[in-house]
Amino acid sequence: MSAAQDAPRHDDAARRPQGARFHHRRAGSFRSALGWTAIGAVLPGTAFLAAGRRRLGAVTLGVFLGLVAVSLWFALGHLQAVIHTATDTNSLLGVVAGIAVIALAWIAVIVAGYRMLVPAHTSRSRRLLGGALVLVLVLAVAAPAVAAGRIVLVSRDFIAKVFDDGQSATVVDTPNPFGSKERVNVLLLGGDGGAGREGVRTDTVIVASIDTSTGDTTLLSLPRNLENLPFPQDSPLGTVYPHGFDAGSESESLLNAVYRNGPAQHPDILGPTDDPGADFLKLGVGEALGLTIDYFVLVNLDGFSKLVDALGGITVNVNYYVPVGGEPSTGALPDDYIVPGPNQHMDGPTALAYARGRFGLTDYDRMARQRCTIKAIVDAADPVTMLRRYEDIAATTQNIVSTDIPSSALNDFVDLAFLVKDAPIRSVVFDPSVIDPAYPDYGLMRRLVQEALAPPVAASSGTAAPTTDDASATASSAPATGSTAGTSAEPTNPVAELADACAYDRAKAEEALAAGEPPTKNG
Repeated sequence: MSAAQDAPRHDDAARRPQGARFHHRRAGSFRSALGWTAIGAVLPGTAFLAAGRRRLGAVTLGVFLGLVAVSLWFALGHLQAVIHTATDTNSLLGVVAGIAVIALAWIAVIVAGYRMLVPAHTSRSRRLLGGALVLVLVLAVAAPAVAAGRIVLVSRDFIAKVFDDGQSATVVDTPNPFGSKERVNVLLLGGDGGAGREGVRTDTVIVASIDTSTGDTTLLSLPRNLENLPFPQDSPLGTVYPHGFDAGSESESLLNAVYRNGPAQHPDILGPTDDPGADFLKLGVGEALGLTIDYFVLVNLDGFSKLVDALGGITVNVNYYVPVGGEPSTGALPDDYIVPGPNQHMDGPTALAYARGRFGLTDYDRMARQRCTIKAIVDAADPVTMLRRYEDIAATTQNIVSTDIPSSALNDFVDLAFLVKDAPIRSVVFDPSVIDPAYPDYGLMRRLVQEALAPPVAASSGTAAPTTDDASATASSAPATGSTAGTSAEPTNPVAELADACAYDRAKAEEALAAGEPPTKNG
């Protein structure tokens, strides 16, 4: 095409009405305003830069990037510091306020950026379109902020309710709760209350003894039918129960009945306390094992399934048929059985049945599965799961858990939890191969605990390093209340790596499968 032929087109463009040329420019500016507004919502300050407000834009963008950098620095390299903040109720109020301030400032930047960019003579219809975009962007900022604020408030409510710093007869709240302790000992109780049962029976009694420097954990499991639970001689309970716990009948004097019957027999004997049953057990179990029990955690097993569901389920190995329901005392058959198999992912009700089932099995079988259940919960409670499901976990836990751990000890437990997560877990089971629960040799139990908690034997000297202060002192000085005189046979070594004890035993599982499923009431 020649220059002459092309000339009229330029003349036509030159003669185009002024309004049409202005409309074309305005439309392009409006689209640009929407684009930069959207970008500014993701990177606050860029809309100001596009509008020519360079100083304001640079400051806003710098503040935003600085906040992101600090957040990533804490999240990736200082997670413990973040969780320390998350366990302090006063700090959490500050976090809520900070979230609100940042969200409001972000929203203000989005609105201000749009107003700076949108052309003055934009039509009403396009202003409505721009307003709709701004509203969407504002909601995109507000919704996560509201969700985050709600999670923080749930966390604060959870901490305030569970760690309420109530009265305890066995805890002295100090600024440095762990002090120079080499180990912290936590009594884990499973309260088996529910329909048809009067009061709470603690059918699960486990002491978690944790090395404060390494996180190495030993679970010490006591049978629920342990008799003559001793108490320290220098405590009021040692005076009223000089020969071990006795509630007047054998069935009401077992370990699982102490929580309920002890305070019923002797209310207020230990002084002001919010949970006298737990204090009875802390003193008695501590004396039985030769340890000082620092804290307790009681989980209501009726709500246990909700906790497992809040975690998204747990995964365990099943080596034999585990009954679902059934009542050994009446002979009522189970409703069903959990079939043997490796790596079975269980929801809450199934996990509860796995932990509690004992029809046709022994209490020690159940104790072993309960320890494996604890390990599975520790494995399931990884940081990603905790963050993703935190609101459900917190809401569920505060309704089924009680403890005397004071809020001042939470930071220490946070640090300890990071160690425990990656440390080995061992178990000591006081089953019939170790003790007779009807005539327990408490002196022997204390010695076995001392040996289990002792550091490994030094290879160079061939001698064992000193044991923990609590274990060695109590084991050597405490009388063997309820012990069987003349016991000479050495028990089987009760210490086992929990990972090994909870591993899949293919031969055992295949043998159970070959034998066939036991009968059920519906079978």
